[in-house]
Amino acid sequence: IGVVPNEVNIHPARATVGDKIIVSGAIAVHGIAIMSVREGLEFETEFASDTAPLHKLVDALIAAKIDIHVLRDPTRGGVTSALTEIAQTAKIGMLLNESWIPISEEVKGACEILGLDPLYVANEGKLLAIVANEDVAAALSALRSISLGEKAAVIGEVVDEHPGFV
Repeated sequence: IGVVPNEVNIHPARATVGDKIIVSGAIAVHGIAIMSVREGLEFETEFASDTAPLHKLVDALIAAKIDIHVLRDPTRGGVTSALTEIAQTAKIGMLLNESWIPISEEVKGACEILGLDPLYVANEGKLLAIVANEDVAAALSALRSISLGEKAAVIGEVVDEHPGFV
């Protein structure tokens, strides 16, 4: 399904204190779209899944020649579950700034109605990248150069407090 170049090591244990956490776009769209269809829910806005291949985003990051510490697809369990798995593997903590996380108002509203936390809702067509602080600008530029990543944002950082937790 793909090849990881030898010089790229995206193992979760590479997350290091001071690294920044980036998401490639607005979260929870796919999960809300699927739930609304499965459960026959109707909202004022029609939700369409944002499923998309991620290879162009990954190619752009690799071409930017940055040291990508970790890459993950936050599909099942959402952003927080993916980051918790990384935090537990690397024995580090993560601190998110919820106001930085791209979430559409429509998705926020649907999650509120359904009693869901969008950070735990499934995603498709999104990736999480953990990169060194000095590589953040290059990583954001690379992601935003692809239409799928134009809403890429830093959402937090790796910290040494509360190891294994986000």
